Formats: sequence, C-alpha cells, structure tokens
Amino acid sequence: MEKTFIMLKPDAVQRGLVGEIIARFEKKGFKLAGMKFIQVDRALAEAHYAEHRGKGFFEPTVAYIMSSPVVAMVWQGKNAVALARQLMGSTKPVEASPGSIRGMYGMDVSRNIIHGSDSVTSAEREIALYFKPEELIDYPKVGDEWLSE
Repeated sequence: MEKTFIMLKPDAVQRGLVGEIIARFEKKGFKLAGMKFIQVDRALAEAHYAEHRGKGFFEPTVAYIMSSPVVAMVWQGKNAVALARQLMGSTKPVEASPGSIRGMYGMDVSRNIIHGSDSVTSAEREIALYFKPEELIDYPKVGDEWLSE
C-alpha cells in the first residue's frame, strides 16, 4: 500500500479542526500508520521546506509552521498520494473544490489548513523527516477488503 505524509498546520490546530479533518481521511478509507502532535523547530521546518529556500515566501512559511503545534501523520492506501491531494483540494483555497478540506476550511494560500505530499518521492522524504521506521505501524484493518481489489 502506498503511504503519504499529511500535516495539519497551525491554523487547523488553532481553529479546532484536527478531529474533523482526521475523520475525513478515515471516512475516505485511508489507514492511519503514524501520528504525532509536535512543535516544529527551525531545523525541521527548514528541512521540510528546503526546496523553497531562497524564495520570498521561505522565511514567512518557516516562521508560520513553527508558530503553533502541528499534527504530523502518515496515511496509507491504494493511490494514497493522489487521493489525499484530491481530498485536500487546491493549494489556493479560493480555487479548491467546495467539498474539499481547503475548499471548506481554507481562507488564504498562506493559511490553507493542511499539507500533503505531492508525489510518492516527496512522501518518502517527508515521512523520513518526521518519523522513524519503527514509529509506523502496519496492521490489518477490518474492512480493507471492501475498499479495493
């Protein structure tokens, strides 16, 4: 099964949306493999956004992700990366589908509630930043046989 990294950003935590968003992933059929409630430090924030170093939004983004705790998660399922991206909606909330997470809760591109890996390669890199292999749990979930062949 494919794994993806999902982070509920400070605005999701501060607005009390954590449980509601997690429920959306569960209802979609994803299986939770790991979860942490953490305060991101500068080193982790800079590593997470390393590809954006030197861009004008790098420093504000790093400062923002460190401003409040986040919920770091690994979800797994068939086509997990693509399906999670669809569930989250467009990065710009104003362009996100009305039923998507960002379409429902996002107000601004810099406060768009949630981060999700954009590829399997990114998911592997991001998961390794936040989780040790032994922190991820693979287990049989009742009903998995009803989700896909």
